[in-house]
Amino acid sequence: MVVLAAAAMVACGSKSPSPLSFPLGQPNVAYAKYFIGQSYLAVLDSVSGLCNVTFEPCCRNNWHIHHNAVQVLVCVNGRGWYQEWGKGAVELKPGMVVTVPAGTKHWHGAAADSWMQHLAYFTAQQPGFRNELMEQREQSDARINSAESRQKSSEAQWLEPVDDEHYSKL
Repeated sequence: MVVLAAAAMVACGSKSPSPLSFPLGQPNVAYAKYFIGQSYLAVLDSVSGLCNVTFEPCCRNNWHIHHNAVQVLVCVNGRGWYQEWGKGAVELKPGMVVTVPAGTKHWHGAAADSWMQHLAYFTAQQPGFRNELMEQREQSDARINSAESRQKSSEAQWLEPVDDEHYSKL
């Protein structure tokens, strides 16, 4: 186990991604406090809210819950992980689609040795739903950096990080 953890630490943060399927996007600064490692966001369609999220090796988001909508993740490049609370992690590979039911505690991110890109969008939106990825980009474009503004636009409930001990067992 120690050898695996050491190997994962060496690969983390690699600055040499393989050719990417979609644009890298901008650093995901507004939500960096909810990620371990560096992620990037590229809005692909501002009407539908379709976004590409790119994760550097070892990058993952905290456990979180999307309220009032179903999140759909489509892995398009690299390798990563998706896990729902109380279930085993599922390896993500290009072409895999994950449908996250509204109200499901989960996390997703890159494998230790691979960059990972996934498309993300929301469906089955209930009244009051707001797409935080789109609003994050709009705020970034408008140079709105206040935590209060970001919190008001957030539809996700951000929870505890996926710690290194848990992650290194994948």
